[in-house]
Amino acid sequence: MNATLKLLPLAAGAMLACVSAAHAAQPAQPAAPKDNVQTMSNFRTTGTTAPAETIPQGGPTADALRKNLEQIKLPPGFKIDLYAIVPEARAMAIEPSTGVVFVGTRKNRVWQVTDRTHQRVASDVAQFASAVTFKVPNGVCFSPDGVLYVVEQNRVLGFPAAQFFGEGGPDVAAAVVVPQGKLIPTQFESFNHGARYCRIGPDKKLYIALGQPWNVPAKDKWPELNKAGLAGIIRMDQDGKNREIYAHGIRNSVGLDFNQKDKTLWFTDNQVDGMGDDIPPGELNHATAAGQNFGFPWYGGGKVRTVEYKDETPPANLTFPQVEFAAHAADLGMSFYNGKQFPQKYQGGIFDAEHGSWNRTKPIGARIMYIPIKDDGTAGEAEVFAEGWLTPSGEYMGRPVDVQMLQDGSLLVSDDYAGAIYRISYTGAK
Repeated sequence: MNATLKLLPLAAGAMLACVSAAHAAQPAQPAAPKDNVQTMSNFRTTGTTAPAETIPQGGPTADALRKNLEQIKLPPGFKIDLYAIVPEARAMAIEPSTGVVFVGTRKNRVWQVTDRTHQRVASDVAQFASAVTFKVPNGVCFSPDGVLYVVEQNRVLGFPAAQFFGEGGPDVAAAVVVPQGKLIPTQFESFNHGARYCRIGPDKKLYIALGQPWNVPAKDKWPELNKAGLAGIIRMDQDGKNREIYAHGIRNSVGLDFNQKDKTLWFTDNQVDGMGDDIPPGELNHATAAGQNFGFPWYGGGKVRTVEYKDETPPANLTFPQVEFAAHAADLGMSFYNGKQFPQKYQGGIFDAEHGSWNRTKPIGARIMYIPIKDDGTAGEAEVFAEGWLTPSGEYMGRPVDVQMLQDGSLLVSDDYAGAIYRISYTGAK
């Protein structure tokens, strides 16, 4: 392994050394299932012998998924294909030099999806870092110098050169960026809104969206939640230092990205349940500076006040959404389209994955939306780009979670219900 480490980027190697030293002196965490991260952070083998799980890419499942895709409606000139079978596929991170796709889940797996022939379809799908015991490793994102960050429910790990180390078996190069139990106060750990999302910003910092565990938190819980950065977006150096709250008043964001043109942050937000079929709206928000407040829990979505906080005076100078989506459509992953394959209309705009409603009388969502960005940096009107995963009878054939662009400019869409990743490409005239 030492010979291989010489190939790591200098910044990645420095991060490993720095993080290992920073956490070596920390007190031991409460007893938990052994996950071997500390052993691997010291570049030692764990002795794990069980083979990583692999997912077959053919057979009846692939045939059925391709058949379902015949129902998806797209603008003229576009087509959609099955890219990979990936159980519980959620957030995606695409390694820029090889195109290897790392896929987070809400369970205990991170998947490594490899297209070895570059025919824009997966050759194999295998469990990444099987020696690690993950807990809700939903958030995955890459740094410019090749470190894969995995944000779990209450921990952050870094994996330098993950696309290469992941090929070697259960042991990988690893570093603890934020120790277990230190991302959020442990009393706020919950299966509800515990799936994190991350991005590396233009300032080279790690941005993490932290949902809070309630539909609407009780008033006596709010001060501690807000102080810890829950119901917000935090940022930190890539070694876990200099943590700060970047944005407040966000119920549960599971999608964020930066506009390359002006370096500002955009993010989706899922809004309050139980207020009726048609309110409150989902949100696409635009953060132009640190410290902005986006209105939750005083507002349940858009400018709809929550019942629980209707008699409370909201903070001054709130920032309201750029776009209001259909109520309860559950807008999750989003990304700016910075490629050239799609027509000019879509270049520089945002693609957004709607997961679909869970308690609406008439289901809505399960589609991909497109939002243009105007020359002044504000959003235009959202429009449906891809739909058909929700049948006219209200049955889900799939539930999109995230959208990310491959190097060739095509778009990947993850689906945690069908357990798949799809690829949307453009073959028509420009």
